[in-house]
Amino acid sequence: MLRVAVKMLMGDRAKYAGLVFGIAFTSFLVTFAASYFTGFMTRGFALISENPTVDVWVMDPAVRSVEKTTNMAASALDRVRSIEGVRSAVPMALGTAEVRFANGQFQSFQVIGVDDATLAGVPPPKDGVVPAALRTPDSVIADPGGTSGKLQTPLRPADQWPGGGPRLDVPTRSLTVGDELLVNDHHVTVVGKSEALPRFPPRPLLYTTYSNASRILLPERRRMTFVLVSAAPGVAASDLAALIEARTGLRARTSDDFKADTVSWFLENSEDVGDIAAMLTLAMSVGFGVTGIMLYMFTTENLRQYAVFKAMGASSRMLLAMIFVQVALSALLGTGLGLGLCAIASQFAVEAEYPFRMMWFTPLVSSVMVVIVSVVAAAISARPVLTLDPAIVFTGR
Repeated sequence: MLRVAVKMLMGDRAKYAGLVFGIAFTSFLVTFAASYFTGFMTRGFALISENPTVDVWVMDPAVRSVEKTTNMAASALDRVRSIEGVRSAVPMALGTAEVRFANGQFQSFQVIGVDDATLAGVPPPKDGVVPAALRTPDSVIADPGGTSGKLQTPLRPADQWPGGGPRLDVPTRSLTVGDELLVNDHHVTVVGKSEALPRFPPRPLLYTTYSNASRILLPERRRMTFVLVSAAPGVAASDLAALIEARTGLRARTSDDFKADTVSWFLENSEDVGDIAAMLTLAMSVGFGVTGIMLYMFTTENLRQYAVFKAMGASSRMLLAMIFVQVALSALLGTGLGLGLCAIASQFAVEAEYPFRMMWFTPLVSSVMVVIVSVVAAAISARPVLTLDPAIVFTGR
């Protein structure tokens, strides 16, 4: 009987194609939305991922993410260093600065100040530049930070630092070693470009030493944003974080916990989460609409066949099994097609530097959504079959 159910489904090619399309569209949209979510979440805590050797992040008690921060007193660094189990502790400063290019164009940058001695927190520079170049006075390493076309300086020397006003429409080129920038009226020199992880929201980045960041950023009573702690051998990061919190009153989180905090913060505050919810709602609506309608139409048009089966002694359980086999086959093919299309789309998304990351659990999320859509559609379509009177075979209706 189940083989007959499959033949019935494939015999009506139009509705069979409609079922597969509806489920494929659901699978594609759900997987794309989940991959987009994981993409901008991983970019959201890119600063943490860039520092894999850091075991514990220490911050102001009110900080809940790397996206929204406030600074601490400089004395916090010595307090953290004095705690047993701390192998090393270095400062990091985050700030936003208006940066002017040589033609007068300006752009907002995130400035990241790293420890002068260790340079911990500087991503690998490009083109053979070594991080030690940052120890040169007034030097910075630039990075697009997930943006495109934001690191452009005038191509012709005559258009650089012009008198009589900016020259915004002149030909430009990408920043290179030796170019100068004006950060809050402080001249700095680009000593390299880095391979930092893209950010979300995208923004250009300037890496420099902590002392240089303190000089070029706007004056503040407190400059240190984080203390980056490495645990001594044999000391668990979670235990060290708890000890730091108890001794200092500051907030201390392991890298994994701080990533989870940042994800929670984005879920509560980012408008993109609403966009993803809207995409999921659209996917489910299309899935319920197309799949449910197509399966219901297919079932009602074949009521006479189901009535024949029932008159021949088929139980309601067998008829239900036939319907669920039909929708299961469509769901299997539609899910595979949707995942395949999403995998193809991911190649274009990555090349366009879109925040897209198809992780292992995104197909599982898609499969769960497809199962929900399929079960609901099958349940709706099964009702006329279960209430079917076999006598319609003999009435000619």
